[in-house]
Amino acid sequence: MIRNPLSDDTIVALATPQGSGAIAVVRLSGKHCIKLCDTVFCNTYKPDKKLSQAKGYTLHYGEIADDQLVLDEVIVSVFLAPQSYTGENSIEISCHGSVFIQQQIILLLIRHGARLANAGEFTLRAFMNGKIDLSQAEAVADLIASNSSTSHQVAMQQMRGGFSGKIKILRDNLINFASLIELELDFGEEDVEFANRDDLKKLILSIQHIVQRLVQSFEIGNVIKNGIPVAIVGKPNVGKSTLLNVLLEEERAIVSEIPGTTRDTIEDEITIEGILFRFIDTAGIRKTTDAIEALGVTRTWEKIRQSSIVMYVFDVHEITPKELTLIIGEMEENIQNSSLLLVGNKIDKEDISYTQREFKDFTDIIFISSKEHLYIDDLKAKLVALFDSKALNVSETIVTNARHVQALQHTNSALTKVFEGLNNNLSGELLSLEIRDALQHLGEITGEVTTDTLLENIFSRFCIGK
Repeated sequence: MIRNPLSDDTIVALATPQGSGAIAVVRLSGKHCIKLCDTVFCNTYKPDKKLSQAKGYTLHYGEIADDQLVLDEVIVSVFLAPQSYTGENSIEISCHGSVFIQQQIILLLIRHGARLANAGEFTLRAFMNGKIDLSQAEAVADLIASNSSTSHQVAMQQMRGGFSGKIKILRDNLINFASLIELELDFGEEDVEFANRDDLKKLILSIQHIVQRLVQSFEIGNVIKNGIPVAIVGKPNVGKSTLLNVLLEEERAIVSEIPGTTRDTIEDEITIEGILFRFIDTAGIRKTTDAIEALGVTRTWEKIRQSSIVMYVFDVHEITPKELTLIIGEMEENIQNSSLLLVGNKIDKEDISYTQREFKDFTDIIFISSKEHLYIDDLKAKLVALFDSKALNVSETIVTNARHVQALQHTNSALTKVFEGLNNNLSGELLSLEIRDALQHLGEITGEVTTDTLLENIFSRFCIGK
């Protein structure tokens, strides 16, 4: 069970990454944290002035000392409730980045009454104090974990309340109608109708349309958050591993002229124009009697079905247009919502114009030379374009959290029951129950409806200090 975040405890943790650096930041939060710091901090320029006398959003230069032993010269930032991240009195101590100094300051503060913060406890307190809702709190974790400009932008949009604002509008509309239905129940014997059933049907359909769009956005939101999976596939020895190394700009995969060198998948990530791509180098597709290589081929087909983009690489000198047509047909049978990208490799061996004429009936091939690094930028541009073509069909609010998707799906199911009930002239009492069910699922997203188990599950994934 989580600790009561609204207790009088003063919590402390390192807010910067573990390890040595130029500076480190030790963070405290709680009703008494400023008075606690007064017991160990002395202002260099105004020794008689206490931090508890300071205004919010002020910096103070001085020393942290354990009795007569000075641990470090520091700058202390003071934040007064409710104008702080947690909504409580807060302190941030900027000290030198020695691991020893960090540990000594934290231990000193613990001896003076603070306790070490749990994972995510600062953000949990911000949520419990009404500074942010639950979806915004989860966006904080996404922002910390963002590793591309797109994932950063989506997390920022959600942290600023873009997603929760849309959920609030949906809840408010449903609450208004639920109130009218409830009012009817109070006048049940008088057979009055405050909620127009036709208007309620229109509202339900409108909300379901928005909910379904949000659910659909998870497909793109998930790849933005975790990287767009791109399977590099093809026959053995066509240059797949060389291409992976070129894209990653490092020798990540073993390259050999011996067919079947890659027997298992190799994965790594790079960011192209702010978009995170997760490349998967796979075993060459061919019939083989080698049991281990055959297992690798099986895994290749699994990765093909799991990828958003399937990059089929072929040697332009070892394949005919007729063979390529058959391969395309086989690939399309095994991919559903994925995009197929044809990459003709090893064009450095002859004039590219000849190769282009040979495959003139295929309008969407990217010709490259992995070995000579030719036209790799064109390939990267094509990958970005394939992603953009999917992203354009998604609403500006993008869902990236599986918990939110599940709540939206449950909301949609409850709304379907409301709509069916309206068509079947269901009583107001039963309609009210289904509307309440939909409201509960929407409330789970933003935190109007929570349990200790849910909060523990969410905030335990945060880093300590946030």
